[in-house]
Amino acid sequence: MRDQWYEAVFIDFYGTICSGDRDAVDRVCRRIVDSVGLEMTANEFAITWGERFFATVEQSNHAAFQTLFECEIESLRATFDALGLAFDPGPFVAELEDYWRNPPVYHDALAFLRDLELPLCCVSNADTKPLLAAIQKHGFRFHAVISSQDARCYKPDSGIFERALLAMKVRPERAVHIGDSLHSDIAGAKAAGIAGVWVRRENRIHDIGTAKPDFTVSGLSELRTVLNGAIPGA
Repeated sequence: MRDQWYEAVFIDFYGTICSGDRDAVDRVCRRIVDSVGLEMTANEFAITWGERFFATVEQSNHAAFQTLFECEIESLRATFDALGLAFDPGPFVAELEDYWRNPPVYHDALAFLRDLELPLCCVSNADTKPLLAAIQKHGFRFHAVISSQDARCYKPDSGIFERALLAMKVRPERAVHIGDSLHSDIAGAKAAGIAGVWVRRENRIHDIGTAKPDFTVSGLSELRTVLNGAIPGA
């Protein structure tokens, strides 16, 4: 592993190392739909809320920064308002925050993190406290952890990647970012001049992205070849 092209690895957390919050979002949406008797499925509600959530996040960078919790609250409240519902979004979003603190770990992530020899930086669209709680809960070790709350911006904004490059003291062309979102991870990495590896997991949350990754894998177990400069399946 000493002759590889990359000098540092950046990696997303939720949806890549640990399961994303799709199951938690589905549970919350089912509870919302059942409790108010909406004439739509939980999945339809999740997509409606999700599109407002992405739009809120896109407008919450730098001087306009809001935490992920605040973005969830604002977007869910807007979704309720659009449907004519008078509900407090707080308890529903609190369920998601509980999930962020203790998400299930993907089995292939354990072996990948154990065997990786390159310096590793976690780059996550997450609030700092829940992210650090999850990292501590599972005993993960990173050379650096950059949350969106730390950077005051969200992937795909290049600012969070620039902060990671500074923390790891590496040039963009010598870094590679691994993530499950075409919109956040791949588009953001490429905007910062960093190679992007898309982990195309089966149970991914709704993704609005169309960015083209440099490499595509179905799981982290395939990544040793990528980090050795080879493309899986080539």
